[in-house]
Amino acid sequence: MRRFYNFSNSVINIFWRVLFFLTLFFALTSVNIIIGDNDTFGTSTTMVTTGLVIFIIAIIVMNYAYPKIRAWFYNVFIIHQVLTGSLIILAVVAAQIFFVMYCHPVSGFDSGMLLHAATSTKHAQEVDVTSYFSLNQNNLPIMLFMHWLVTLSGKTSWLFFDYVTLFSVDLSMVINLLSIMLIKKRLLGTALYMHSAWLMVFPTIIMPYTDAWSLPLVSMYLFCYFVMYKTAKMDTVIEQISFMLAGVVFGFSVVLVYFVKPSAIIPVIAIVIIGILNWLIKKKHLTIRGLVVTFAALTLIGAGAGATYKIANDKIQNQTYIEIDKTRSIPAIHFMAMGVYGQGGYDWHQAVAMTFIPTEKQKSDYSVMMLKKRLKKLGAFGYFKFLIMKQRNNTADGTFGWLKEGHFFLDNQKPSNKGITNKLKNYIYLYGRHIADFRFAAQLWWITLLVIIALGFGPRNNLIQILRLSLVGGFIFLLLFEGGRSRYLIQYLPCVLLLGVLSFERAVSNIKRLFGWYEFKVNEAEKSDELSRNS
Repeated sequence: MRRFYNFSNSVINIFWRVLFFLTLFFALTSVNIIIGDNDTFGTSTTMVTTGLVIFIIAIIVMNYAYPKIRAWFYNVFIIHQVLTGSLIILAVVAAQIFFVMYCHPVSGFDSGMLLHAATSTKHAQEVDVTSYFSLNQNNLPIMLFMHWLVTLSGKTSWLFFDYVTLFSVDLSMVINLLSIMLIKKRLLGTALYMHSAWLMVFPTIIMPYTDAWSLPLVSMYLFCYFVMYKTAKMDTVIEQISFMLAGVVFGFSVVLVYFVKPSAIIPVIAIVIIGILNWLIKKKHLTIRGLVVTFAALTLIGAGAGATYKIANDKIQNQTYIEIDKTRSIPAIHFMAMGVYGQGGYDWHQAVAMTFIPTEKQKSDYSVMMLKKRLKKLGAFGYFKFLIMKQRNNTADGTFGWLKEGHFFLDNQKPSNKGITNKLKNYIYLYGRHIADFRFAAQLWWITLLVIIALGFGPRNNLIQILRLSLVGGFIFLLLFEGGRSRYLIQYLPCVLLLGVLSFERAVSNIKRLFGWYEFKVNEAEKSDELSRNS
């Protein structure tokens, strides 16, 4: 079993290294990171980006050249990093609220349809709306939840749902920080810095959709797993209560995220796989206590998941708010067929075909035909090249596919520069004056995070291995199904952020070791030159 365990982990590591290396390479070579004129987008960075780059370089130089400044930086950002990081987080949250308050444009594509349908019964009876939800029944649960919020609050504005999205994103951040406090408390300051940087370049807070709304649920079930992992011995009453609550909430969160965004349960599969592998090598040492703990965990998770699924599924199946034709649902194979065309994402022709083909069986047959036709045309080598380019499309963009959906915003995409709202829109609109500045900042953050993860190699760690396998599963899923832009990575951001934090210490250690080796080699070379000159 030890041999199978090592083999399985080696396979996971191979997939991780290949797929993550491609992600890092394509992120480093992304057109988003271009300073100046960008021929791809027809845009150009401004003095905002220039100022940012000069500021970063100045900080590095001052920290290196001036001992007093270095000591101040060390005191503020290292010694008191939790306090400093907390103040930065609070400032970022205040900036988010300011941003949403002044910038809450109406969106098109799926998010616009969800809100339109959720706001009134009259809208829900429109032919276009009933047709959309008959085809895209996976979006029915989130629309019904939005309608419940409308009924509960009496609010139907885009601003209200932007605040809900903001709350969801920041709740995910808080739960991630709790996870770090539980796993490795000394990294809390690092986690605060990393999450602050993420939130500063994450405008998805004004896009009420399943991408952002799934985040707190993913963070929650990961946190619950960490709680169960830490309290598995159940030596005290507090540990026993924590273990039981975590198990129930874990099942609850997994089922809810399944209804919101089914692909977001991939990290759960990673948890199960790593758990089974660990069980295989430890089963000789299993005790009655260990078996009881395992049985208790499965029972609690099953109870939480079963009750949640029963309640949620009954609500969805028995809803009377919108009338849909369940026989017209788009099958999963359709998204796999779309995933081999163009950039590996949305294909207009196949989407239109789904609206005219009457039954689910005929839709499946059509999608299988299109999939086989495309794979035959590509051939084995062509499909391999296609997958490499699709990995770039799926993961390289640090803006997470911002503006890449059709009818992303319904407003005029070229704002003026008058007033606070228009000044903000210039950073996020397609023809905004500062859109290239936003792309550069977001890409710089994404590259920094990926580099930290890449440098965080070292001895095998179960929690890190779970997070890596979660991302491998996410990568493979997006390669096989509809992808084509990095918006679909948003659901896995809790895994990426937690992995970045947990990799940070190793990354710093590896960098120091690398520089130590480099300095040793330089000193050896200098000694050798000196001996040569003396001789």
